[in-house]
Amino acid sequence: MEADKDEFRGFEDGFNGFPKRLPDDCVEYSLFVIDARLKSQRELLSRLEAVRKEAVKLAESLLKDYIWQRDGFKLEVENSKGLMYLHGLTNYGDAVDDEWLVVYLLRELSNRYSDLWIRVVDVDGEFLLIEAANALPRWLNPEIADHRVWIHANDLRIIPLSAAPTTSSAKETAPVSRSLSLDEAHKTIASNPGILIHSPLIEAEAFYRLQNYPSQITASLHYATITIPRKLAYILHGRAASIAPATEAFYLRDPIALKPLQSISSNLVFPPEDHVTISVRFTKVLYAQLKSQQFSPPIAWKAKLAEAEENSSSTDLKQKRYPQLEMGMKVTSGFEMLITDPKNRDKHIVREIKLLLDDLDTDEEDLPTDEEISRWEDVAREDDEKWLDINFEDFERELAGNPQEKKPSIPGAFGPESPPGFGDAKTQADLKKMVERFESFLNDNEAGIDGAEMDEMDFDDDEGDSEEDSEDEDKDVSFDENEFARMMREMMGLPSDEDGVVRSDTEGRPATTISNTHRIEELGSDEDEVDEEANEIQKLMLGMERELNEAGALNLDPTPNKVSTLGGKTPAAEASNKDENWEDESDGENVDIDFNLAKNLLESFKSQAGMPGPGSNLMGLMGMQLPRDEDEHHISKPT
Repeated sequence: MEADKDEFRGFEDGFNGFPKRLPDDCVEYSLFVIDARLKSQRELLSRLEAVRKEAVKLAESLLKDYIWQRDGFKLEVENSKGLMYLHGLTNYGDAVDDEWLVVYLLRELSNRYSDLWIRVVDVDGEFLLIEAANALPRWLNPEIADHRVWIHANDLRIIPLSAAPTTSSAKETAPVSRSLSLDEAHKTIASNPGILIHSPLIEAEAFYRLQNYPSQITASLHYATITIPRKLAYILHGRAASIAPATEAFYLRDPIALKPLQSISSNLVFPPEDHVTISVRFTKVLYAQLKSQQFSPPIAWKAKLAEAEENSSSTDLKQKRYPQLEMGMKVTSGFEMLITDPKNRDKHIVREIKLLLDDLDTDEEDLPTDEEISRWEDVAREDDEKWLDINFEDFERELAGNPQEKKPSIPGAFGPESPPGFGDAKTQADLKKMVERFESFLNDNEAGIDGAEMDEMDFDDDEGDSEEDSEDEDKDVSFDENEFARMMREMMGLPSDEDGVVRSDTEGRPATTISNTHRIEELGSDEDEVDEEANEIQKLMLGMERELNEAGALNLDPTPNKVSTLGGKTPAAEASNKDENWEDESDGENVDIDFNLAKNLLESFKSQAGMPGPGSNLMGLMGMQLPRDEDEHHISKPT
C-alpha cells in the first residue's frame, strides 16, 4: 500500500498536459531550417516561407492528376516551444501509398535546401526505422528512437547515443539511453551536425518503398468508363478529386447515410436519368473499394438496372454496359450520401459541390452536351483491370519462397487462361520483400531460445531496482544444457550420449546412481578442472534421484514394488527383490508414497481419454502398457 502511495504523486510536480498522440492513419512531418547565419526570427520566417512555396510548386508539378485518399500534402508555419518550423499532417486513410508519397516529396524537398532538416512520423512512431528493422544496430530500439531520425540532403541521418543532450546536467557525461526531446535533438543538430550517423544499409531499407517513384504516382491511378447522370458528369469534370470523399462515403456508409436512397418519395440530388458514359479517374485503392462492395441498388435505380440488363442484345454488350451502369450506380450513390449526410456539411469539397449545383439551379451554368463531353480529355480512356486478378497458386508459391516454380497453364481446361502472377508488379515486389524479411528473421542464428534478443534498455525502468537486488544471486547460477540432458537421460533409463548404453549394476543399485556417484567422486578429486557450479548441480541431481528411488519412481521393472503396493507379494516378486537386494519396506508410509504415485499416474493417463500424452509416454518408458479406460474408476487406498 505504501508503494502505491509513493507511485501516485498527483499534480504535485505540475501538470504538463496529456501525452500527445497522432490520430490513426495519419503522417506528421516537421521541417526545420537550421542555419547559424540566420540571426533573427524575421530571417528564419522568410526562409521557411521560401521552403513552403517551393514545396507547393513541387507538389503541383508531380501531382497534377493525383487524387489523395483523404488529405493532401500541406505545410504551415508553426511556432512551438521556442522553435519556428513548418508543420504538416496528412490523413491517408486506407491508402498507404499516400503516406509514402509524402515521404518522397519531403525527401525531394530536402535535396533542394542544404539547411533543411526534416522529421516524419506516424501513429507507430519512427516508421522509417520500422522499415529498416533488419539493418538497425542493437542499441537503436523503439524506446530511445524518438527525435533521433532525420532526413537531410536526401539522406537518412540518425543521432547516436554519443551525442549527449545539451540540456542535460553537467553530471550526465555518459551516453544517455533514452529518447531525446525535440529541443535536445534540434540543439544537437545545430551544434554538431557531423556527429549524426549516415548508414547506406539502413537508408536503403528505410526508403525501399520509394524506389519506384516518381513513376509510382502515375501507376497508382486507374481510369474506368462508367455510366452516370449528366449532372454528376458535370461535377466530376469540374472537381475530379471529389471522387475520393464520395467513394469513402459509399465505402463507410451507415443507416443514416443510406436513408435518402431507401425512401421512395425522396428527391435525389442525382436522379437516375439522362445518363452519359465517361471515363473517371480513380486511384487503385478507390476503385478497388468500389468494385469489391456488394451493394443492393437503391429503389430508384432498380428499374434502370433491370432495363439495361434486358436491352443488352448480346452477351458481349451485356458484359460491358451493365458493369458500367452498376459502377456508375455505386459512384452516384456515394455522391448522394456525401452531400445529404449532415456530418459532411462542413467539408470543403461538399461546399464546392453545392456551389456548382446552385449554379445549375439558377441557370448560371448549363449542363454539358454530348458534343462538349466528347471533347473532354481522356473521356473514353479505360485501363486494364488485370491488377485486380489474383492467381492464388502463384500467390502461395511466393509466400513459400518459390517464385520460379511456375506450372504451365492449360488454356481452355478450366475456362480462359489465368493471368500469370498476382496483382501488379509493385504488389509482387512488396510480397517478396515481406517473405525475405520473414525468412531472415527465422534464420537468425543469433536469436536465443526465446526469439528476439532483449537489451537492458528493452525493460521498463520500474524493474531496474528488483534486477539490481538479485544481480548477485544471478551471478552464482549457471546452467550446463548438455550435462543436464545427459543426467536426465540416465535417470529415465535411456542410453547416455557418452556411454551409448546404460552400465550394469553389479551391486544391485541403479546404474544411474553408480554413474552419478562416480562423477561426484571425480568432481571431488579434481576441483581445479571442474567448475564449482557444476558440482552443485550434480549434488542436487543426485539428491533428486535418491528421493525418486525411495519413492520407486525410477524402478524400470514394475512387478515387485507395484504388486506389493497394490496388496500382497507373489513368489516371483519376493525372489526378484531378494536377488537385487531391494529392501521391501511394507510400513504404511512407504505404501502411501507408492499409492499416491500410482494414483497420479493413472489419473494422468485417464485424463488423456485414449489419446497420446505425458502419462502414457512416461509409463511406456517404465515398461507399462495400460488399456483404454472406458468406465469411471476410483482408486481406493488399500487397507
